[in-house]
Amino acid sequence: MKTKTDNGRIEVVDQQSVMIPDLTIKDLLSQIPAHCFERSAFRSSLYVVWDFFLIACIYKGTEFADTLITPEVFPNAYLRSFARFALWAIYAFANGLVMTGLWVIAHECGHQAFSESKTVNNTVGWFLHSALGVPYHSWRITHAKHHASTAHMTQDQVFVPKTRSQLGLPAFNAEEETLDGTSVSQKVANELWEAVGDSPLGATLGFASYLLVGWPMYLITNASGQKRYPSNTNHFNPSAENIFAPHHFWQIIMSDIGVFVWVAGIIAAIYNFGFTNTFSVYLAPYLWVNHWLILITFLQHTDPIIPHYRASEFTFPRGALATLDRNLLGDLGSFMGWIGACTTHGISETHVAHHVNSKIPHYHAWEANAALHKRLVKAGIHLQGAPGGWAEMYRVFRECKFVEDEGEILFYKNSKGLAATRPVFANQDASDSGIEIDAGKEN
Repeated sequence: MKTKTDNGRIEVVDQQSVMIPDLTIKDLLSQIPAHCFERSAFRSSLYVVWDFFLIACIYKGTEFADTLITPEVFPNAYLRSFARFALWAIYAFANGLVMTGLWVIAHECGHQAFSESKTVNNTVGWFLHSALGVPYHSWRITHAKHHASTAHMTQDQVFVPKTRSQLGLPAFNAEEETLDGTSVSQKVANELWEAVGDSPLGATLGFASYLLVGWPMYLITNASGQKRYPSNTNHFNPSAENIFAPHHFWQIIMSDIGVFVWVAGIIAAIYNFGFTNTFSVYLAPYLWVNHWLILITFLQHTDPIIPHYRASEFTFPRGALATLDRNLLGDLGSFMGWIGACTTHGISETHVAHHVNSKIPHYHAWEANAALHKRLVKAGIHLQGAPGGWAEMYRVFRECKFVEDEGEILFYKNSKGLAATRPVFANQDASDSGIEIDAGKEN
């Protein structure tokens, strides 16, 4: 975002126009080939088997390579220790990606995309997610609400922008700044910057904390979740009426049991094999899984070009299209981009299709997504974001600080109160529900 300073005011000189979708869900679904909606338990199961096979191969390969780190090869003890550390760090990174793929398949089970059978879906999903410390049904329920209300300021469940007042920032001053973020006085910009904080170190530590503990903190404390929920909201309480209904009670208990068994398994592994072995083989890759989960989902739903809506402007199609496709690890080159996409089953690369219809299995999502993008581009809607990685996480974390308390369609502002984007509409005579407004015009 380019800016200029003139007469004590900072102005955005290249504010980007973002088309606000006015497409119907029928229009979007009609673009997707019919076979993309077909779900196969057998085909989905092959991907589970493949992921476990990859995990085993990576482990056995690393175990073999570890035997080669000997005094004969590495005479220096410190060098030997470093080589062993580097080897198992690469193992954790690699298996963390593959285990994220298993996480994605469990997530598809929650969307009933694994097979035609709800029983099969929930059984497979419970086992896979429990093995990764996820309360399957608890998260499945709130995640469904996220899909129903993506980018809705009071109904979405996660990565909900904080408003100016929620952050305790100076109140909006119409004489010193514009609501659309095109201009702000130097005085107000300095006040906002001081209040928000935007140092490179602060941004780095901020997004690093997201990646390290963001996932468990969301489950336990609703961190980055819906702001209107009570402070004690969490995914493990079956009586949490704000996120669960009474008939969910025993599903939440089952989810808690799965996590309890997971914790017990980790404790047993530490007791029998030692903490170092347990950490190296399972816990380190598990931390990478949490890292990738937050990085992928944060970047899917957070960017200066993604609109957020208040109730009067929200529709399901608008929410479904308030996301970006990104090539995971694509910033490290095409080969690493291929690795990122394949190991995580395209969850980052085909997210638009996933939000339009979450029952499309990942092996059909590529074709469905390509078909959708053709229609969206014709409508002036571009939902391909920059590759997903740490650099992009840093950029987005610095540019997306808050949204205004006023307005029905909102875009993030940065620490100086400037917005990189503004909304435009294809047809001012059409309502957001798709029903034509009588504007006194003849047909």
